[in-house]
Amino acid sequence: MSNENLESKRWGIAMAAVVMQLCLGTVYAWSVFKKPLINAHGWGETQTQLTFMIFMFTIGCAAAFGGTLVDKKGPKFVATIGGVLFGISTLLAGYADQIGSLTLLYISWGLIGGLGNGFCYVTPIATLIRWFPDKRGLVTGLAVMGFGLGAFFMGKIAPAMIASFKGGMTPSGVAQTWYIWGIIFLVLVVGSAMLFKNPPAGWLPAGFNPAGGGVSAANSLTFGDAVKTPHWWMLWAMLFLNISAGLGLISQLSPLAQEFYKSLVTDPAVLADPEAMTKVLAAAGGTVVSISAIFNGLGRLFWARVSDSIGRKAVFATMFASQAIIYILVAMGIISSYWLFLVAACYLLACYGGGFATMPAFAADNFGPGYIGKVYGFMLTAWSAAGILGPYVFSKFKDQALYIAAALLIAGLLITLAFKKREA
Repeated sequence: MSNENLESKRWGIAMAAVVMQLCLGTVYAWSVFKKPLINAHGWGETQTQLTFMIFMFTIGCAAAFGGTLVDKKGPKFVATIGGVLFGISTLLAGYADQIGSLTLLYISWGLIGGLGNGFCYVTPIATLIRWFPDKRGLVTGLAVMGFGLGAFFMGKIAPAMIASFKGGMTPSGVAQTWYIWGIIFLVLVVGSAMLFKNPPAGWLPAGFNPAGGGVSAANSLTFGDAVKTPHWWMLWAMLFLNISAGLGLISQLSPLAQEFYKSLVTDPAVLADPEAMTKVLAAAGGTVVSISAIFNGLGRLFWARVSDSIGRKAVFATMFASQAIIYILVAMGIISSYWLFLVAACYLLACYGGGFATMPAFAADNFGPGYIGKVYGFMLTAWSAAGILGPYVFSKFKDQALYIAAALLIAGLLITLAFKKREA
């Protein structure tokens, strides 16, 4: 195949990656589903939140294993398995709501869904890093941008779907919503997976000089060698701390937004009607979820692209410092209105997404693209650990959660400032 055809092919794979990640990223709208499930079944807050924690723990472990499989079996194989598991998990989650089984919800949406999502998530990243050695930051940002934007569509569409199905098949209205989305995921995710393929051995884009793009494929470190360096562990810690703060916020984003919005509700009819009040607050929470999800997506593209210019370290230092300040401002009540909270949430999620988008290129710069599936895949175990810590802190220590998040980000800033790029 000519270099021109390969150039076209790599952009086609990039677009398929965006579609896949849009579907995968709908899981960040979890808070939209949580409250209807709690109200319908009488499940506790922490009980229900455990579903999201299981999912986040599983997705990181699955990404580590999936990254190894991508290096051995190829991207199409791994992404197809992941797409099937993710679609089936959503259908099973709907059935869990239908029969009122929290255990099945843990197994389906939490365990199976996290497994499928993790397989799919790491595959386009590992694939595109090989196709785009000349644009690592840009293309990984583009790929995972879809993951951030997925919650926008779910955050806007799901509340209306849940409300329209409420009282039908299930008291919550969640089951039918998940049945529909499960079918959509099976079609779009598996369909996108069919396009994934690694570039020919030794292929480089026309005019690209590997010496200017970090560690070359020939000098790449295996996972066994990479994990022996302090650089790998420092990058792991940076990812863990950024994700912990962001996931904690995401897990409680809709309820937090609803608390801020209560003071804006002045209609006596709404105030006197609990059901009407619930609908108004749910819509306000869904708005914050969906709008901030746009910035979760755009932040991934923005920060990753900026990192190609000013460096990955500078981007992480900026994100850690600015996020810590904003969390403290919210915790102190200086950011106290619904609209200011919306702006703050948008920026915080842009930085949260930016960490995911910038880190693959950061890892490839230091360890090379040759074994990036496993090297970066295992780095995503930070996602698993953060998936437990962040949501747990925000559900268990609600009054102190914002201060704890700020402390985690300050720790991340210190590690970033101490990091020195590994020489090939």
